[in-house]
Amino acid sequence: MSTPPKPPQEPEQPSGAPAPPSAYPYPNPQSPGPGPAASYPPPAAPVPGQQNFYATPTLVGQPGQPGQPGQPGQPAAGYPYGGQGPYPQVPPPPPSGGGGGAGRAVLWVAVGAVVASAAWAAGVFLIGGKGAEADLRGYTAPANLCSSTDYSSFETEYPDNDGSPTHNALKDPALDESYCSVNLKKTGSSYADAYLSTQVDLHRKSDPGPEFTAMWKNYGERYPDYDVETVEDIGEEAYLVSEDTTSGSTSGSLYATLAVRDGWTTYTMSYSAYLSSYDDDDDKDPPSLDDVKDWLKTDSKATLDQLKD
Repeated sequence: MSTPPKPPQEPEQPSGAPAPPSAYPYPNPQSPGPGPAASYPPPAAPVPGQQNFYATPTLVGQPGQPGQPGQPGQPAAGYPYGGQGPYPQVPPPPPSGGGGGAGRAVLWVAVGAVVASAAWAAGVFLIGGKGAEADLRGYTAPANLCSSTDYSSFETEYPDNDGSPTHNALKDPALDESYCSVNLKKTGSSYADAYLSTQVDLHRKSDPGPEFTAMWKNYGERYPDYDVETVEDIGEEAYLVSEDTTSGSTSGSLYATLAVRDGWTTYTMSYSAYLSSYDDDDDKDPPSLDDVKDWLKTDSKATLDQLKD
């Protein structure tokens, strides 16, 4: 996640010198700088009959009353920099006499706008923050996904079991995730001939559907060499992504991933093999891509059933 932007910093002023008037609202129009308060003379008392060109503009139809807190000409108490607090204040009603009908009409239009804005904000706080409940379809994300991963369809091709598969897990209020990686070995192999991995994610705070579809259904747009197939009868939606570069060569790779979404739960099972890891023994050639696709579908269904509560 990106780091939140820092709040704007107050510009430094020379020590002992008053800050020049500012047209910007931060920290406050005509506010003193950070220097000692004693270095600034107190404001002069208003002179009767003399117009103050730096006073706060008064409301339409309401004369300025600098001597009364909360009225135009003096900031409201209790908030730094003379602000009005987190919610807008409603202007006082117009006086009973004088001011003119046009002035009163403009004032009450402003009052109505402020009240409507406050009501809208209150509605957002009361009902806008509650999200939909996570639809996990009863799936779990075990601490050791390898113990729940069914890959029996691959065992005919790779009969030697991996004695130390890799697994890890994440538990968080927003996401539960489990991962497993297994080395697939043919008979007599000292090293892995292929690799199989599974991963399940329980999205607890947001619906992964739109992003899942965009990523897997359109996988070929980012990687044109890969084929994408829609798979039926597995979860709510599923896509099989594959690539085979081994045909007629002594190098290349075989790759396939089945990605499944069921509600707010997503799951993947991936297979990969590299021809360079095989020797000249024909018994150790990789299986066909069609076989791998069928095995992924069969074993994914079995694994998802085991992950249900």
